[in-house]
Amino acid sequence: MSDVLAPPRTVGSYRLRDRDLVFTDDSRPDYVLRVRDMPDADRPRERLLDTGPGSLSVAELVAILWGVGTTREDVLAMARRTLKEYGEKAVSNESDPRRLADTANIPITKACQIVAGFELGRRFYATQAGRPAQVRNAKQAHRYFKDMGSSQKEQLRGLYLNSRYQVIHDEVISVGSLTANIVHPREVFRPAIERGAVAVILAHNHPSGRLEATMADLEVTDQLIQAGKVLGIELLDHLIITSNRYSSLMECVGRKRDN
Repeated sequence: MSDVLAPPRTVGSYRLRDRDLVFTDDSRPDYVLRVRDMPDADRPRERLLDTGPGSLSVAELVAILWGVGTTREDVLAMARRTLKEYGEKAVSNESDPRRLADTANIPITKACQIVAGFELGRRFYATQAGRPAQVRNAKQAHRYFKDMGSSQKEQLRGLYLNSRYQVIHDEVISVGSLTANIVHPREVFRPAIERGAVAVILAHNHPSGRLEATMADLEVTDQLIQAGKVLGIELLDHLIITSNRYSSLMECVGRKRDN
């Protein structure tokens, strides 16, 4: 392991250099209140008409976009579940409707609608004066990934950065079980290659609330560091996210190499 490029040892800013994930809980809450059971004034569409879009939650806006749910799930319940399990930022950056449909267990038509809706928003925003988010340290990365802490399913997400540490893509790489779901390095680095990213920051959540890294977490992170070195794409960090805390696996990997 001596040939592996070691990350910075001190807590601080990320530094770019030139150069199968194992991840539990498939339970999900039961949402019993249906839109048709709500008072007219509380229904998303009526609230949009009365108070405007700024007063609605993301789930309510998605429910309006979808219009109706399925015979098994009310539209607002589906919207809330999808955003909670998949993550709001991850849904907004998803480009593959099939993956969203399979992972979130929603109809493909719903997945196409939400992917198309967010793509419209992205294209409009690209014409405005807004600046892309920059992520230069673990604290900023955690701020970006923080919504993962409320997910009841474990997921692995990646932030893909350009040479100015600007986020150019956010992708859910895997959703599944800590004991069963294995992600190959090619699944991690494929979005980076497709979008010309020079660095990746990974995060996976622990719904159990346990912040400590497992041996598998450390081995996988080390494997990805080496794979990134071959590809010339740097793995800047790999965070474990819980409901209100986070830890950096890169620091753990560095200590593991020293022992």
